Amino acid sequence: MMAKGRYGLILAGVLLPVLLPAASKTQESRSPGLFTIARLKYGGGGDWYWGPSALPNLLTFIRQNANVKTATDEARVAIADDNFFSHPFLFMTGHGNVRFTDEEVRRLRTFLTRGGFLLANDSYGLDKAFRREMKKVFPEEELVELPFHHPIYHCFYDFPNGLPKVHQHDANPPKGYGIFYKNRLVVFYAYEADIGDGWEDPAVYNDPPEKHLAALKMGANVVLYALTGKTEKVKDLGQSRKVEGTSK
Repeated sequence: MMAKGRYGLILAGVLLPVLLPAASKTQESRSPGLFTIARLKYGGGGDWYWGPSALPNLLTFIRQNANVKTATDEARVAIADDNFFSHPFLFMTGHGNVRFTDEEVRRLRTFLTRGGFLLANDSYGLDKAFRREMKKVFPEEELVELPFHHPIYHCFYDFPNGLPKVHQHDANPPKGYGIFYKNRLVVFYAYEADIGDGWEDPAVYNDPPEKHLAALKMGANVVLYALTGKTEKVKDLGQSRKVEGTSK
């Protein structure tokens, strides 16, 4: 595992001020300069709101263990929102259908190709719809399984066997998939692992402590990788404090 003190200093002192959005007239204006995760609201009938304690717990874990200044609450944003491009890290979860409009497909692609990152968690039943809609966003790219040696599994905590298995669904092994754009990982998709449910308050599912901790560690890895590994040149990140995009 990487030394926490040094890593936290790098995040707080160099990269985070570059990637974080400027304060807006939403939740972030009450906590300027703090990193938060934006939960993606989507149409189609799926329960995008699933697991209300998950992201606050993950943000707390990152703040306490990686020396990153995080907000205490998640943000919530739809692709059509005016402030959509002010949230560089998106989280998407649920069990049911997902449906993006043509305009949402265009805006999400712009977001991801201009510096944004999406972490998607299949809580169970999201897989078919998620793959279909992401193919609209990146028709020229495929969701590819990431090898166990990929840095996302080792950038802070070490996961030599890839994603931890938190909840049993179809008795399939957990797999981490990614979409790359110009050699940058822009989407990470956790399938058959359900790390998002593992972030929730332990009493929700009565998960054993080791599973709860493994889920939080893996979530921290994804966030920290996205904040530090999205480009080879730090100076390239300094052009904007938010994802470059178009207005609504």
